[in-house]
Amino acid sequence: MNISAAQVKELRDKTNAGMMDCKEALLASGGDFEKAVEYLRKKGLSAATKRSSRAAKEGTIASYVHMEGKIGVLVEVNCETDFVARTDRFKTVARDLAMQIAAANPKYVKAEDIPEEELNREKSIYKEQALAEGKPEKIIDKIVEGKLKKYYEEVCLLDQRFIKDTDITVRDLVNNLIAASGENVMVRRFARFQLGEDQE
Repeated sequence: MNISAAQVKELRDKTNAGMMDCKEALLASGGDFEKAVEYLRKKGLSAATKRSSRAAKEGTIASYVHMEGKIGVLVEVNCETDFVARTDRFKTVARDLAMQIAAANPKYVKAEDIPEEELNREKSIYKEQALAEGKPEKIIDKIVEGKLKKYYEEVCLLDQRFIKDTDITVRDLVNNLIAASGENVMVRRFARFQLGEDQE
């Protein structure tokens, strides 16, 4: 099957994956663009899983200030080497993460960071709501699970839809960077400040 340079470029522009990876994905999916995107995501995910155990002690602290100083964000993004930390792509992703935090206001990096007490409180609220709506007992756990997933998408940075491309999550964005850089990349922590918040 013939894959044109234009098809490869279009896929590369959408996913930021390497040229050869894009060509391989298009060949593997018979030229179907959406399937090729999915193929690259899966590949990025498996690469990310393999690399997640490697130490990431280098990186950068990116900042973003929004609305003429009304909202400010600092985010620490780690990788394995100073070489990768200095690349334009790494810096761009780190800044995009800071913008994401400013815009979407997550509370945690990932679901595992949510305190157990808070998680249990959410579960019991969803359970009570489902019972109050008269839902059958046997499907309540499924309903709670579905609502928890939505809750993670609101409060966990990695589960949020990426503001610059809502077809992917922030986790996909990070995994794509892992696949492209060949290094473990992780969002370690962030702080978000909003002028006047928590003041009476």
